[in-house]
Amino acid sequence: MAHAQTYHSICRWTFHAGKGGFVPAHMRPSWAADRFQTVEFIYLVKEKIAPRLPDTITLGVELHYDNEVNEQNAEAVARALADTGLHLAMITPGAHVHFAYGGLCSLDPKERAAAEALGQRTVALAYGPLRSAWHPDPEKAPTLVIWNGSFGYDLATIGVRQMYRNLKESLARLCQFEQAQGGALYIGIEPKPNEGHPAMLLPTVASALLFWRQLADEYGIDRTRKGVNMEIGHSEMIGLDTVYDVVEQLEEQAIVHFHLNSQGYNDGIILGGPGRYDIDHGVRINGINIVLAGLLKQAGYSRWLGHDMQPRPYDNEAQAIDRVVRSVLSWEACRRAAEQLDEAELLAWLARRETARAEDLMRAALVEAQRQFDMLYEP
Repeated sequence: MAHAQTYHSICRWTFHAGKGGFVPAHMRPSWAADRFQTVEFIYLVKEKIAPRLPDTITLGVELHYDNEVNEQNAEAVARALADTGLHLAMITPGAHVHFAYGGLCSLDPKERAAAEALGQRTVALAYGPLRSAWHPDPEKAPTLVIWNGSFGYDLATIGVRQMYRNLKESLARLCQFEQAQGGALYIGIEPKPNEGHPAMLLPTVASALLFWRQLADEYGIDRTRKGVNMEIGHSEMIGLDTVYDVVEQLEEQAIVHFHLNSQGYNDGIILGGPGRYDIDHGVRINGINIVLAGLLKQAGYSRWLGHDMQPRPYDNEAQAIDRVVRSVLSWEACRRAAEQLDEAELLAWLARRETARAEDLMRAALVEAQRQFDMLYEP
């Protein structure tokens, strides 16, 4: 069976020496910041990850501005991407590195202005020295992801509504700035229910979808190429239904990027789930992911699938790389199982209320996904 080309992107921030704090900070010494930069990361993806993946996979990378890519290293990053044949799949302002009081939504006008400037510099860099690293197909252009790690608060006051209004106005200005550069990027809001504040603006897929409609109605923002970068684990963190979250996006034609990771609880093996912090496991082989892959297949989604994940605190460099390979191949295995699932038979069983028979089909698909993984994976 011929398999379609798929587009997976690897996150720069996965590759670090260790988080520190309650876990080791130097578990992977060769990835220490003073010796392992973004250019080295790009060559690692090409040399250590790409050879272990099927040739039906096109690879890209995901970067934060300005701690992972900036004006000083952007040309070298672009050259490395050209040399390796990788592409810029996603870029995001690393506002959480700089701003602790709301960023774009801040009630401090100086912080808000600085956050707006950071976003505009991110866009300018993508259209400037990084433009050569875009995939040649305009439909595979990078996504500018607006992550809400700094869009939060820990004090309940009437100021929260003003924060929300600030965020609308600032994001509208960013969209207008991007449009003036060419309007070729996709722009996605990444919802998150907590971290780095106890309470967040735009915590769910539904709140992000509503936000885009408000920007269209109030500021005239064209919703073409605008939408959501859903992260599976973020929905799981507060016990939301990831299947329904995807359905909502598909009905709004709003999936512009998709972070495939997990809190882990859906496979019954890895611990995690609602009420936990952002564990960032890679993709798991489970029934939910087969359903998500089937929904994307039905909708014809063919853009980037990002692996926003972390190695385990006890992983060395080789084990951490292997986690990423496993994540990519696990999604491919679920996707191939979804392709083989007889959708007409499934819907027929459901129409006849034979849900146990429908469950049998899904369980068989799960077994097939594991079989596919075993064929794809080589240590």
